[in-house]
Amino acid sequence: MRRTALLASVSALVVGMIAWPAARHADAAPAAFVHPGVTVSTAQLDFARAKVNSGAQPWKGAFDQMTASKYADLNRTRKPRATVECGSYSNPDHGCTDERQDAIAAYTDALAWYITRDERYAKKSIQLMDAWSAVIKEHTNSNAPLQTGWAGSSWPKAAEIIKYTYTGGWANSGRFATMLRDVYLPEVINGSNSNGNWELSMMEAAVGISVFLEDRTSYDKAMARFRTRAAAYVYLSSDGDLPKTVPSQNLDTKAKIVNYWQGQSTFVTGLTQETCRDLTHTGYGISAISHIAETSRIQGQDLYGTDVGERLRQALGLQSKYQLGTAVPSRLCGGSLNLGLGPVTEVGYNALHNRLGIAMTNTQTLTQQQRPAGSNNLFVAWETLTHGDNPA
Repeated sequence: MRRTALLASVSALVVGMIAWPAARHADAAPAAFVHPGVTVSTAQLDFARAKVNSGAQPWKGAFDQMTASKYADLNRTRKPRATVECGSYSNPDHGCTDERQDAIAAYTDALAWYITRDERYAKKSIQLMDAWSAVIKEHTNSNAPLQTGWAGSSWPKAAEIIKYTYTGGWANSGRFATMLRDVYLPEVINGSNSNGNWELSMMEAAVGISVFLEDRTSYDKAMARFRTRAAAYVYLSSDGDLPKTVPSQNLDTKAKIVNYWQGQSTFVTGLTQETCRDLTHTGYGISAISHIAETSRIQGQDLYGTDVGERLRQALGLQSKYQLGTAVPSRLCGGSLNLGLGPVTEVGYNALHNRLGIAMTNTQTLTQQQRPAGSNNLFVAWETLTHGDNPA
């Protein structure tokens, strides 16, 4: 009996040791998901609503910008299709622009509903989501993964607000969930070995969809892939002489890494894998990192205090400095950068500067210059309204 008890104790200890890392994993799915909880929380929405209703700036101006946009048009004609075909740079564009913009419109209407409590906006958001969930079956051609990532980042943000704050009912919410599970999630969950902004946007969609579906397995898988890609997208001097890599890409020599980093062979803190390509695509990657970190924080695991936050801070600082007009040294991208960072700084700046108190002079200057931040017409929208100096 003594031997049996000893064996049982050892077995329990071994099982506990095996289970312990998973239970303690820093970015594991929460035991219970928070809703609404994709990029923006109830507390953040309440803060924005109070500021808009009191006429405070910059939130009132951001709200006015949003409601004056085409995305808030209550007469918007929805344009769903069964097959969305997107080639490189959306050529051909068979439903690509329509899908992305209908998804942004659904999110825009959801925000407008929350702030105004005008049911017409909630019903319009539902109309757009229902139209697509009734029709779409697949994404095809070379840009299908990225397209799915972009549209799939906006849909759950809209759905979370409507499902969990609109009391008028949403009869087809189950069909919408099935669309996300069957059409979107399989296209993004396994990632991409293309330029880093692809996989980061795909993981943003996968994380957001997983929250809406309350799918802990997909959430954990997407988060793990995100952590690997974020570390391989933004360089820190602590990484060593060369940037980190994604194992599946087989970047096992310096020459391969330099080629993947757009020919850049001198690595400086804050440089991204696409900085020397252009700041626009770099902005897509930075934005996705901030959105995933924000969703994770809402779900109870704050990544801003990890290397994710440090990489985000340094990437924002470096890109903002040059976007503001600082001369580019010859050692960086041959002394020339293609600018156009986009409206992507509010979420990261608010989290790191306002919440954590980190000085971010260049990012602060650029963020305030760009207010109110609008939409990039792909997957970023209205972040001065939702995250500008938002303490929640």
